Amino acid sequence: MQRYLAACVVLTVGLSAPARAQTIDRIMAVVGGEIILLSDVNAAIRFGLVEPRPGAADPVRAALDALIDRQLQLFEVNRYLPPEPEPSAIDERLTGIRQQFGGEQAVRSALAEVGMSDAQLRSRVRDNLRIASYRAQRFGAALQPSEEDLLRFYRTHEADFTKDGVPQPFEAVRGEVRARLVGERSTALINEWLDMLRRRTDLQILYAGGSPASGAAA
Repeated sequence: MQRYLAACVVLTVGLSAPARAQTIDRIMAVVGGEIILLSDVNAAIRFGLVEPRPGAADPVRAALDALIDRQLQLFEVNRYLPPEPEPSAIDERLTGIRQQFGGEQAVRSALAEVGMSDAQLRSRVRDNLRIASYRAQRFGAALQPSEEDLLRFYRTHEADFTKDGVPQPFEAVRGEVRARLVGERSTALINEWLDMLRRRTDLQILYAGGSPASGAAA
């Protein structure tokens, strides 16, 4: 609630100031009382904190949708409290992020651009790991295919496992078959779950389209 009020103050200041004033931030969505700001979207894109659905025409909306899904999952995570991720796992993710930026100075510049601290980045990485742990607990058993399931998928998608016009033996592509089947099951189960969470949660999307950037004129 405090974050919501603070964001409202920011928006009010931007609207009541002279025309030359600039908007520091803006509310993009409110999910179950938790707000998602433009700076959150910018940070998610900059640091790869979410995985937007591929092929989206509007990358900002895609990132926003992914952040909405992330917040819905966090509500469930905070309700059921899966085991905390190991600090070493968080450190490993953060190291990967730093390597992508090519150095500590580049990371700090990017953090400053999106208005995020080291501690906030670590917290977001921690929550992503908590979500992954909860998903594994919730869907792990349902995602394990039997040998019969694998064979059925292989036969149904035989063309996908054909090389130079010759179907590859099942045993030669068993790992690929399993990965494909588990991936499809995971996507279907998680999308169905997220749709249910959206239906039961008060959700307001205030982003109207386009590609807003931090510091855009009010």
